[in-house]
Amino acid sequence: MSAASYDASRDAQMDLHRVFDRLAAYMNTCILGQPAFVDRLLIAVLADGHLLVEGAPGLAKTKAIKALARAIRCDDHRIQFTPDLLPSDLTGTDIYRPEDGSFRFQQGPIFHNFILADEINRAPAKVQAALLEAMAERQVTVGGTTYALPELFLVMATQNPIEQEGTYPLPEAQLDRFLLHVKIDYPDMAAERQILRLVRGEAHGEEVAFGHPVPQETIFAARRAALDTYMSEALEEYLLQFVFATRAPERYGKDLAGIVSFGASPRGTIALDRCVRAHAWLRGRDYAIPEDVQAVAKDVLRHRVLLTFEAEADGVTTDRFLDQLLARVPVS
Repeated sequence: MSAASYDASRDAQMDLHRVFDRLAAYMNTCILGQPAFVDRLLIAVLADGHLLVEGAPGLAKTKAIKALARAIRCDDHRIQFTPDLLPSDLTGTDIYRPEDGSFRFQQGPIFHNFILADEINRAPAKVQAALLEAMAERQVTVGGTTYALPELFLVMATQNPIEQEGTYPLPEAQLDRFLLHVKIDYPDMAAERQILRLVRGEAHGEEVAFGHPVPQETIFAARRAALDTYMSEALEEYLLQFVFATRAPERYGKDLAGIVSFGASPRGTIALDRCVRAHAWLRGRDYAIPEDVQAVAKDVLRHRVLLTFEAEADGVTTDRFLDQLLARVPVS
């Protein structure tokens, strides 16, 4: 590569970093007191995956996806999942046209760039299966015809951890389709004071503005740059050892034997690799380090590890188990 080409490439990388720095700053201005949540949302955008968010009501999950859509040149839609929801309410359906005796496909709300699937576990299995196809294949099938979804497509599904009555637990196969499972908690008092003032301002028409929305082509360029982040063989070995530790944890201590029923799948390995690279890139580095693996490991793997009934009866949680692995798996 010539010096001029190298300088042009470096300048392009710096421009992309500046765009995502602006995005992060804007999101943290709109969503106060949740910097980790904002970071994971941007990682999902860069790694081209979906995220499952678990938190109490009123923690700005809906606001987050709308703010992100405002900042990027795309559209969003919120779908409230309920027990009486039908797959066609999600995907759309063929509409009969009596004037010419034909059928015309009417797109459903899934045909937007950013989807907020609110309280996803309240919908029955058929609706969840329709969403699974959309998430995994980036397409929907209606009446034997397959329709492609937008290239920029992200599902952020939410679960309420408080009330589980009348819910349909997500099957492991669908959970595995989520790139990240993020748990968010209440903001601290200082952040909540800022939230009060922000909402008062918005009530008077002073909504936070981003400026010129980011073109989708810039997002795709940032994805390519993030996934080109360098990962050494030693770090790759550490990543693999950590994933394999979720399947055979007894190698790292007799007290971990009998805790896991099923460990992370190969899809978990791929997800961890993509998220590690995106995490490093967001921090302005073109190489990944062990701290990147440790930062995202729990969010990537907590929904991919199934504990035994005995471990759950003893009060062991997936997060606690992963913390033990993080402390015991040596860095290569």
